[in-house]
Amino acid sequence: MAETTYFPRRLILAGAMISGVLLALAVHMLGVSFGLDLGGLWRSDSRDFMPAGAAVAWWLIAMVGFSGGYFTATLMHSAVSGQIPQRMRQFLIAVGVLVLVGAGQAASAPSPIPTISGVLAGLAALGLGAVMAFCGAHFALRRA
Repeated sequence: MAETTYFPRRLILAGAMISGVLLALAVHMLGVSFGLDLGGLWRSDSRDFMPAGAAVAWWLIAMVGFSGGYFTATLMHSAVSGQIPQRMRQFLIAVGVLVLVGAGQAASAPSPIPTISGVLAGLAALGLGAVMAFCGAHFALRRA
């Protein structure tokens, strides 16, 4: 019987972080088209302490970054031994492509938020997605 081989832990961590960050950025771009923008935090015309759309966007980006990192690390850890069925791989690839296509379509449209606020929101989403993807991947690798 052949030995089970595994990816190196750093490769799994890097791949899971990249996947989690891309999914978090895709959700950020899709959320902006639905009115959930992080840029609401930096607007001075709002009388509210924090707009509800900005809070929902923070939690949504954090959740997607964490779960994207966690599930990618889990899948990469079990993929080498052939534990993932072929149809499941094809389904996951199709879902990933559809999310990135939707984000690309949302990113190509004119932005409803000001430029500086949009850049700050994009950088905040990138940072939040990276930290949460790392946490999810690290948690998944500790459990494996």
